[in-house]
Amino acid sequence: MNKSLSRVSGFTLIELIVVIVILGIMAAIAGPKFINLQSDARISVIRGVEGSLRSAATLVYSKALIDGTETAATGTVTTASGDVDTVFGYPAASATGIDAALDLSADITPSGARVFSLRTDCTVTYNPATSATVGATVDTPVTTGC
Repeated sequence: MNKSLSRVSGFTLIELIVVIVILGIMAAIAGPKFINLQSDARISVIRGVEGSLRSAATLVYSKALIDGTETAATGTVTTASGDVDTVFGYPAASATGIDAALDLSADITPSGARVFSLRTDCTVTYNPATSATVGATVDTPVTTGC
C-alpha cells in the first residue's frame, strides 16, 4: 500500500484567535494615544460655556429692559434662579452677577475677573458692560491647554 501524506497548509483556529486577541490588546493600548477625545471634549465644554455666558448676558439684559433698569450703573434683576446684580443692564462680573445667572458644573471654576476655566489654558472670559452704550462681551475661548 502506498499511502501519501498530504500536507495541509493554513492557520488553525487557535492561531487565529490568538492573533485577534493580540490585535485587540494593541488597539486598546494604542488607540487613545492616536485619538485624543478628552481634549476635544474639553474644547467643546469651554465653547459651551462661552455660549452660556452670551445667552445669560442677553437674557438678563432683556429682563433689565423690561424692568426699565438697562441704563442704571448698578442694579438687580430678579430671575427664576434668584437675583442677579447688573451693570448697565448686563450681569456684573461677580458671584452675584454672571455666576448667579448661570448654572454651571462644579468643574468650571470662575476666578476674580470672571475667567471661567476647566484648566489653566482652557478658559473663557466674561467682560461686563462699561457704559449704557457698551454692552457686556465674551472673549473667544482660549483652548491651547484643553
